[in-house]
Amino acid sequence: MRFIFKTDYTQDIRLAKHGGHLFWYSALLLALLAAPWIVSEYWLAQVTFILIYSIVGLGLMLLSGFTGLFSIGHAAFLGVGAYTQAVLTNAGLPFPLALACAGALSAAVGMVVGLPALRVKGIYLGIATLAFGFIVEEVFARWESVTGGNAGKHIAAPAMFGWTLASGEEFYFLCLVLTVAATLLILNLLRSPTGRAFVAIRDSEVSAQSMGIHLARYKTLSFAISAALAGVGGALYAHKLQFISPDQFNILQSIDLLLMVVIGGLGSVHGAFLGAIFLISMPQVIALSKDQLPDVIGQAPGLQGLVYGLVLIAFVLFEPLGLYGRWLKVRTYLQTFPFYRRGTFKRQKSFQKSERLR
Repeated sequence: MRFIFKTDYTQDIRLAKHGGHLFWYSALLLALLAAPWIVSEYWLAQVTFILIYSIVGLGLMLLSGFTGLFSIGHAAFLGVGAYTQAVLTNAGLPFPLALACAGALSAAVGMVVGLPALRVKGIYLGIATLAFGFIVEEVFARWESVTGGNAGKHIAAPAMFGWTLASGEEFYFLCLVLTVAATLLILNLLRSPTGRAFVAIRDSEVSAQSMGIHLARYKTLSFAISAALAGVGGALYAHKLQFISPDQFNILQSIDLLLMVVIGGLGSVHGAFLGAIFLISMPQVIALSKDQLPDVIGQAPGLQGLVYGLVLIAFVLFEPLGLYGRWLKVRTYLQTFPFYRRGTFKRQKSFQKSERLR
């Protein structure tokens, strides 16, 4: 007697697990394509910044969320990409070539920074990347012949194939295309052997090494890919602002980027986008709320930093999985209602705590 087993291997290669995902992601893409005709110019600029920060967030999510290597100096890679794009664009290079050079140079710098990750980890790696961020910021300020120093540097509008993207709508579509490409790149990378090696390193370096994973190679590769995406985001950031200066890539920018992926939800691609939305929308919410608050609070200096700190503490204590983790719980509640039980995620939460204490 012969048994024939049929296995649907297409589930392993589909980006959308089922028709519902395909429908909602298609609807979101259509909404983004129609955004220039729906929202005002100001809000379109905010959505453009969300797309730019999402590209940077995807790279930092790959490094911190999927490989377990924290960087507190990631704004340096953003600055390397921005200044490379500015110098090459002003020299007359086409936008695609300048963008490729910005990503490649940022990746090369990321590989150099990734070398300390071979010997240190945790808070010590964070201190190493923090020191690197200070060094790069000082280079931007002192290398006046290239960067313009503290006076800053202007950058021309992106041009390619004889076409200049002068309007905000044209540049928005460019950012949208690059964001979709970066998302597909990360999704395909994570389901490849390389992506699974990153996750194995995050979970346990000893176990990963025992399975034959070359720690030095994959850690350096993770830093390089993350830095390359940050460089691409920095290039778009420079074109959007049309002016860059060293103080735009300081330690506060690095903290904002790390805050973005932590609040969005470490270890999830969705978290990079949710974190970017939070990072761009929160200053708007704070500005609108100042008029409703007493003058002692609303006009106090450092209000934004205080709010960010309180939000971060609240997420670390009550929702370690970030905004995406909260969405998963809401979705589970809606799917299982009225049979939802309060202790559904209790066991999972205690497991994650034990993993963090190892």
